[in-house]
Amino acid sequence: MYCERSRSWNDPDLAIAWALEGMKRGWLAMQDSHDLWQENRWDLPAGPGEPLTPAPQPPTPAPNPPPAPPGQALPVVETFHSLQGEGIHAGRSAFFIRLAGCGVGCSWCDTKHSWAAAPHPLRPLAELAAEAASAAAAGAAFVVVTGGEPLHHELTALCTALASSGLPLHLETSGVDPLSGRFDWITLSPKSHRPPTTELLASCQELKVVVHGAADLAFAEAMAAAAKGLRAAGNQPALLLQPGWDSQSGQALATAHVLRHPQWRLSLQSHKWLGLR
Repeated sequence: MYCERSRSWNDPDLAIAWALEGMKRGWLAMQDSHDLWQENRWDLPAGPGEPLTPAPQPPTPAPNPPPAPPGQALPVVETFHSLQGEGIHAGRSAFFIRLAGCGVGCSWCDTKHSWAAAPHPLRPLAELAAEAASAAAAGAAFVVVTGGEPLHHELTALCTALASSGLPLHLETSGVDPLSGRFDWITLSPKSHRPPTTELLASCQELKVVVHGAADLAFAEAMAAAAKGLRAAGNQPALLLQPGWDSQSGQALATAHVLRHPQWRLSLQSHKWLGLR
């Protein structure tokens, strides 16, 4: 060994090899000491002759809550407490639950991020009910279940859970799917490229059609006539025309139609004008 070490000082390759070996052994010794310190977290002694004592260990993180049982969770884009910006109940305090998933595909949709369900978390219904109860305590007058297209999901369990909040339940839907759940108010916003079911035409309290062009007015009148034919005379829905956002032609057409046809009223997206969600 002595000869090897002596020869190494005159042999550059051996010198480098010995140096690297020494560095490696030193690093391993330091790592062992660091691991021991991390494992035991020894505190320095308070005074001469006193033994080292282990420092308090950090608390073990609480385990994640178990996943909600099947049927007890839904994909949710967002929940928030704001003012209802559209329709008959515009200007009223409401708690919104925006569910993910929509296959209707309106070109003018302002929540296209809600179309795909997979990117959004599954929220337990009990959590949503607790949030609704908190919103009720903060002044919300009703819950709005919207989307996306909320009726892509079976909503009976959600409505049952939300009943504990004591708030009336409102639904905003295009009406392409069967109705599920029990709602106090249904806003049907039908689309000409995906007409609604007769069940929703017969069940809604509010029929709201978005207007961009003259064809939308014809579609609105056809939907109103269909709803009227499915109901008794005293059980007709409120009829609303809503100009598409930033659609000058829609605004002019909807305004002129309401002026000439008093059974219709104008709906505006007031939350956008106010900068609210």
